[in-house]
Amino acid sequence: MARYRVTTGAAALPDDTGCAILHVDMDAFFVACELRTRPELVDRPVVVSGGGPRSVVAAANYPARKFGVRSAMPFSTAKRLCPQLVCIQPTSGLYGEVSRGVMDIFRDLTPLVEPLSLDEAFLDVGGALRRLGATPAQLGARIRERVVAEHGITCSVGVARVKYVAKLASGMAKPDGMVVVPAAETLAFLHPLPVSALWGVGQRTEEHLRQQGLHTIADVAAAPPARLRRSLGRAVGDHLWALANGHDDRAVVPESAEKSIGAERTFEVDLHSRAELGLELLRLAERVGATLRGRGLRGRTVSIKVRFADFRTITRARTLFTATDVARDIHRTAVELLAEHAPTGAVRLIGVRVEGLDTGEDGEQLQFATAEPRWRDAELAADIARSKFGAAAVRPASLLSPREE
Repeated sequence: MARYRVTTGAAALPDDTGCAILHVDMDAFFVACELRTRPELVDRPVVVSGGGPRSVVAAANYPARKFGVRSAMPFSTAKRLCPQLVCIQPTSGLYGEVSRGVMDIFRDLTPLVEPLSLDEAFLDVGGALRRLGATPAQLGARIRERVVAEHGITCSVGVARVKYVAKLASGMAKPDGMVVVPAAETLAFLHPLPVSALWGVGQRTEEHLRQQGLHTIADVAAAPPARLRRSLGRAVGDHLWALANGHDDRAVVPESAEKSIGAERTFEVDLHSRAELGLELLRLAERVGATLRGRGLRGRTVSIKVRFADFRTITRARTLFTATDVARDIHRTAVELLAEHAPTGAVRLIGVRVEGLDTGEDGEQLQFATAEPRWRDAELAADIARSKFGAAAVRPASLLSPREE
């Protein structure tokens, strides 16, 4: 496996031609979220758990796992295995908030994102390669860098031709690594692995396969399909034989309906100035508005996210009278939320999101007695210009650099 493992900035990446599937998995997700504000505990064994006599371990960091501590283990058992174990109570709402931010990073690259849980997802980047000018492995590296920069946690990435192999690869990349399995070497990667690595093989099926003399994936691949059907049943036998031979035709299936659209930015240097934050909100509102219009969507609720230098994060939202896809409306609401609800201080990240989406098929609420120009018409015209001449063709004047003014 070592020959497949790569890290960000590696001098030479394995050939990832045809490897359009990524599996991204956060490392010790719940604990990692908590340790962002508890850096003194990073090298100590830590679990997230209620800590009571009947509590179970929700997550364990890697120092704790060296003692045999695992998620879903009774906390009392974990404490016996590791008496010096540190227990952190779960923080309500934290993990969902970080998960949404991470999934947004994925969706910046491709709309084909299939979340499996809060902390892992499949991505199909096949359609994004030409648009982004990057290879699958380079996109995996970009994801890892952004997750660290924007959320202060790490993730591991598997890159492969099919979903099953990508998921295996991300597990082998842990923690904080990336494994690329070249399409031509799929079988060479799979066949030395034990049968327990086959997707869907639990303890009982593993024991049954071993009783049949099938110890490795290569053994299953070489077995006659009819033998596997007699031993395991038609469905299971055919499924395992196909996986063992590198076949997995399942597509990445994104969530059926988008619930929100947002954009956020992590600053290289923390910002203090409300004027600068207002400009960043404008830049983000422009992105969100253009995305909404491009997908034929409008939303009624505008929210902001502000993360301070100490990783303390607040979110505030306001529901509008009518749904909108107009950047000017989104920006105005975001600035009001910032002024009314966010305390002053060094800001590490700021984001804008529009929720409560619909297609606008019910029509637009007419507003009488207004002297304001039709900003949506102006923004639609700007969309057309940008589609023809590039993203920088039309921008609000306040976002121009001094050299461009």
